[in-house]
Amino acid sequence: MIPVRIGITLGDPGGVGPEVVLKALGRPALRPEASFVLFGHESVVASAERVSGLRLDRARFPIVEPAAVPSPSGGPGPAADGGAASFAYFEDAVRAVREGRISALVTGPVSKAAWGLAGLPWRGHTEYLGRLFPGAVMAFWSDRLKLALLSHHLPLREALGLITRPRVHAFLIGLAGAVASVRPGSMEFLVAGLNPHAGEDGRLGREEIEEIGPAIEEARAGGVRVRGPIPPDVVFRSALDAPETMAVGLYHDQGLIAFKLVAFETGVNVTLGLPFVRTSPDHGTGFDIAGKNRADPRSMIAAIDLAVELALKKAR
Repeated sequence: MIPVRIGITLGDPGGVGPEVVLKALGRPALRPEASFVLFGHESVVASAERVSGLRLDRARFPIVEPAAVPSPSGGPGPAADGGAASFAYFEDAVRAVREGRISALVTGPVSKAAWGLAGLPWRGHTEYLGRLFPGAVMAFWSDRLKLALLSHHLPLREALGLITRPRVHAFLIGLAGAVASVRPGSMEFLVAGLNPHAGEDGRLGREEIEEIGPAIEEARAGGVRVRGPIPPDVVFRSALDAPETMAVGLYHDQGLIAFKLVAFETGVNVTLGLPFVRTSPDHGTGFDIAGKNRADPRSMIAAIDLAVELALKKAR
């Protein structure tokens, strides 16, 4: 009996999501411990088949089409109908995993611009999931580096305003619990400072002294294995090739510049703190190469494999 069923959304129809999904599912080494179901339009899958030269076995990989959203008509690039379609795929898949019809969810990349054109208020998958599950954490997983982000899709000025003692402390407590639920053991967290040299004892900024440092001490007193604040130009080097260590970035680019430098092709976006497994490739929609059969599927392959691995752990 197959123990886990993985739902995969196609992502934005005008991007590379459908292409990398087909390439990932067409590989010989597809995990045998799982079955798969796709959420998307049949016409989008057929278009990706023409681009990639692959043929998806509909019996092995059934497609669930959205009931209320028509198939998009445009080509590559962000569009309102593509944004509405990609959100419908995602919403249907979230409903399925919450109802227990699938064990885990892998999401293809979506476009914030297309969601905006469709009139949707969320900036991405994690923001939508955070509305349903307030403890949701955006994290990134690879063999070489693991990363969690205090904030993600926010303008930098807004993100800096979130670096407060209560918020950092609550984040670290929630992160430790979320990681333990999918990776039992003793993960250590290395928290980046905000300022150059982590503030240089207050000479280059006081956030480390007044906000970040006290939050870390409080979390450590609560049993979290955490160190910091560590100068942001060395913290990721300290977490590199350390399987039981996770770096904590204080805002989106502080963490993702480092992560994508070492794991762009094979990294996985993981939403922690959910009652189910959700993964995604760590890249975007790739509108510039959509429709050209040039998309690299390795990050989608890693996202699918990690979803299966984590779902199997939950099923045991």
